[in-house]
Amino acid sequence: MKTTIFSLLLLAGLFVAGCAPKHPKIGLLVHSFDAPRWQNDQRYFVEAVKQLEGIAMVKVADNDPKKQLAQAKELISKGAMVLVVIPVDQNTASQIVNLAHKKEIKVIAYDRLINNCRLDYYVSTDNVRVGEIQAQYLTKIKPSGNYALLGGPPNDNNSRMLYIGQLNILQPFVEREEIKIVFNQFANAWTTDEGYRLAIASLDANLNKVDAMICGNDAMAMGALKALKERGLLKKVAIAGQDADIQNVQEITKGNQAVTVFKRIKTMATTAAELAVHLAKDEPTEPYLSTISNGERLVPSYLVDAVAVHEGNVEMTVIAEGN
Repeated sequence: MKTTIFSLLLLAGLFVAGCAPKHPKIGLLVHSFDAPRWQNDQRYFVEAVKQLEGIAMVKVADNDPKKQLAQAKELISKGAMVLVVIPVDQNTASQIVNLAHKKEIKVIAYDRLINNCRLDYYVSTDNVRVGEIQAQYLTKIKPSGNYALLGGPPNDNNSRMLYIGQLNILQPFVEREEIKIVFNQFANAWTTDEGYRLAIASLDANLNKVDAMICGNDAMAMGALKALKERGLLKKVAIAGQDADIQNVQEITKGNQAVTVFKRIKTMATTAAELAVHLAKDEPTEPYLSTISNGERLVPSYLVDAVAVHEGNVEMTVIAEGN
């Protein structure tokens, strides 16, 4: 009888262990490839999942929230065990989380938070810190003068976080009347065209008397640079962006853009891939060190450090990381 019970327990243990798939399917929902960096995020993520013996299934929504929801349904129907989502819209993407949870599938928001839902995890950079880095660098080279803030779209939580970070640094200068924020608007999208539109609006509103522009990302910074070139102000107005896009790094080496913020996307993508595969295999995960409120809960978060990239450290940052 003892032998029979032991055998049954052993078989039960093997059965439970066998429930975890050897090659779990991981869904990656990308909002768009509207900036150069996103293809790198996807590439690093897919490579990391493959190294962990998982199968990455990728869909790109072309900035259409309805399309992204349909793609989530498709990946779930194809057996995705975890969804990693770069949301088109921070609020409507909550439908993806709710849909996945009905199938007992966990959701990881990547780089952009998903609001007002029981989101499982968030992997990103500390975007408040990114805004602080942008403003810190510009205030060192332009400690006084007129500042224009060209924010990202309000449907992305990162835009608000960047703005908070920028004001954390700028507010003391404003209170001392050393810096004046003469323009402060959010864009309709993270695009060069929107950066150009807002830059032109800021210059027109202030008779070209702008000393610094903090842009939501590098794509928008390229639009700002175009506007400055048209007005003969290139190199005269300090420009900050983020993402360390290759064309912006080139502008930094030419002295046209002052700074960008390098988000360690290889580390971010690898972290998201490892977390997703471990969740799919029901394995232990690395402990998270932060939580961020999404309006519904404090979401367990893995936040990767960011660093300022300027003319003096390009080789030590972007090139050294392999981007």
